[in-house]
Amino acid sequence: MVKEQIIQSVEPLHVGQFMFCRVTTTEGIIGYGEAGIWGHIEAAATCIKRFAEYLVGKRAFDIEHHWNVMHRFSYFQGLAINSAISAIDIALWDIKGKALGVPIYELLGGACRTKARIYGHIYESTIEKVLEECKRKMDLGFTAFGHINPFLDEGTDKVYFKTHVQKMQDAIENVKKMRAVVGDKDTHPMLVEDPIRPENADAMARVAHRISVPVGTGERFCTIYEFQALLAREAVEYARIDVAVVPHNPLSPVGLAACLQIAAAIPNFAIQEYATGFEAGVFESTTTHLGSDIVDHVPVPKEGFVDIPSGPGLGVNLLPNAQEIRPALVQPIKMRPHRDGFIVDQ
Repeated sequence: MVKEQIIQSVEPLHVGQFMFCRVTTTEGIIGYGEAGIWGHIEAAATCIKRFAEYLVGKRAFDIEHHWNVMHRFSYFQGLAINSAISAIDIALWDIKGKALGVPIYELLGGACRTKARIYGHIYESTIEKVLEECKRKMDLGFTAFGHINPFLDEGTDKVYFKTHVQKMQDAIENVKKMRAVVGDKDTHPMLVEDPIRPENADAMARVAHRISVPVGTGERFCTIYEFQALLAREAVEYARIDVAVVPHNPLSPVGLAACLQIAAAIPNFAIQEYATGFEAGVFESTTTHLGSDIVDHVPVPKEGFVDIPSGPGLGVNLLPNAQEIRPALVQPIKMRPHRDGFIVDQ
């Protein structure tokens, strides 16, 4: 007989550049979740504290009910609120899995797969260094890459000004350098992420219908319902649902574990982001997953895949001293200026 799990505490945990939620029950089970709104994690922390007022004393297993209360009680929602809800929601699923002694995917209908294909990040300053880093990560077990920078040709602290001709010339030169490596054979990118800002579904559809590479978008949405407008217009082929915001992961292994539980349970999964870079908000490549030093388990790439964690709940826990290992970091608010004084959205 499974003991009743009553929520005893709900706490935000600011660890490095990450915001976690720790939920503890009266039976001593601890669940962890992660808020995915990396640019405004302090706002997510405030929302977690606010929702704690409602959650303490409630049954931890009533996950769907709690989600609906938090999501519906006010007319006003958004990314900060929904990422806090998601962090709590993930933590409650973690508790339920741990209490029942099964991974979360067993509570979602069981596993469709035991492994998930992944792609790594490449953050380098030149095309030559990008290619070197790709080769290095291939030796480490990666077969796909995304966020392949340099997407800028100069530092972001410099005032931006380029004519249309200069921008086209930069693009041509980058293609020439890549062609020098791959030769004349056809290349088929899996997807292009957010070719434009995703707010305008009609504009995204026009782009999608005019390019040969499939469009992927969605990480900036805060509910699954926002995908409807894009799907109805055939404007997206890869729905990049950010589990740490909506119910993609460029964040810690906790967010990765939550995504992998979903990947195990759904039939139409394609590929999982595996963050190898962006430590402390700096665009530099790493060989290990972002935040690997603050958890007790991180799936390791092998031949382009990682194993789905099969331990109870998420299959990963924060280390007790995680906040000592990574003191809290705050994302500075800054944008690159154009020569006329307006901002550049890069």
